[in-house]
Amino acid sequence: MTPKLIRIATVPMSLKLLLEGQLRMLNTQYDVVAVSSSGSDLDAVANREGVRTVAVDMERRISPLKDIVSLVRLVTLFHKERPQIVHSITPKAGLLSMIAAWLCRVPVRIHTFTGLVFPTAKGFRRQLLMMTDRITCMCATHITPEGKGVKNDLQRFRITSKPLTIIANGNVNGINLDDYKPSPNPQPTSPIAQRSSLNPQPKSFIAQPSTLNAQHSTLNPQPSTLNYTFIGRIVGDKGINELIKAFTMLRSEQPNVTLTLVGDFEERYDPVSAETKKRIIDDDSITLTGWQDDIRPYLDAADIFVFPSYREGFPNTLLQAGAMSLPCIVTDVNGCNEIIIDGENGLIVPPRDAVSLHAAMKRLATDSALRRSLSSRARQMIANRYDRQTLWSALLSYYDRACAERGLK
Repeated sequence: MTPKLIRIATVPMSLKLLLEGQLRMLNTQYDVVAVSSSGSDLDAVANREGVRTVAVDMERRISPLKDIVSLVRLVTLFHKERPQIVHSITPKAGLLSMIAAWLCRVPVRIHTFTGLVFPTAKGFRRQLLMMTDRITCMCATHITPEGKGVKNDLQRFRITSKPLTIIANGNVNGINLDDYKPSPNPQPTSPIAQRSSLNPQPKSFIAQPSTLNAQHSTLNPQPSTLNYTFIGRIVGDKGINELIKAFTMLRSEQPNVTLTLVGDFEERYDPVSAETKKRIIDDDSITLTGWQDDIRPYLDAADIFVFPSYREGFPNTLLQAGAMSLPCIVTDVNGCNEIIIDGENGLIVPPRDAVSLHAAMKRLATDSALRRSLSSRARQMIANRYDRQTLWSALLSYYDRACAERGLK
């Protein structure tokens, strides 16, 4: 009988974005069930991956009553499905599913830490987050940090004494190098600038593919114009406040630079400052595209990728940007400082430091030789370490070993 594998995340977007193609691959070896909160993205996962899906609503934030309800539903589901493996990603799904799987005596219980929240938290919240991570690890049989930085923090803060295994060279899914490669003549499928309702008075230049697209010749009417691009949630802990300050300083010195932000504001979770939001909406040199399903046209339109996050696990956007030969400016945090090697394929600056970020952005704006040097090495450095097929093979081997350890094979 084909062993059953449950892959679980808190929200369906995580399954959709982080595990593209992986669930379909796993379904050739296992009977895969994908579990997350309900939503259209969960339906999209079922259609794209060809796997069965089950909706169990979970709150991203701490919510004791709702968390208990979710836990009971997971216990009921696991009793019904009787999986051999439960493998979770994202914090809340990890906590609840590892407890439920332990209660149901699921033989192999794997949690992947894609990032840690507690190192940047303070006070009681930090202690609470550390406690929940410890509970997750206590209930898991196997723990897989996404990268070396996450592994070091789990050990340094004594979250667990269990063995920690990084799959391949890190990341949860690797990168499909055929999908992400620089194109000399990109053909965008979506507008480059959609401010939508964020700007009460949309500007006349905004986004029509026929008149403004992701080709440098159109996006940048002046050959010397440099486009910095960020992709991610437009929130505080992604370093957006510092990015806007740094870009504003750079713009006053280098009027030929532009900034493209690919993502949405989030008012509920860690919003940017009012000053930052106003600058983004009002400044004609800043383009806010909103959420985009296909980010490749925006990477093709970029000259430099900038990612000043406060905390990460192992950011996929850096793999994607690097695979498309973009030099990257990142902060010295987990994941970012593993993918980017300072002076080799990008520059590394301290987090929460607008002055240092400005200096790095200015350095690449004024030193074209350095920019070309970083770009020339970017794709190969990603290909050598994070090819998707290599990671998938390592993941299957890890499952085999985990099952053998529990007497399943």
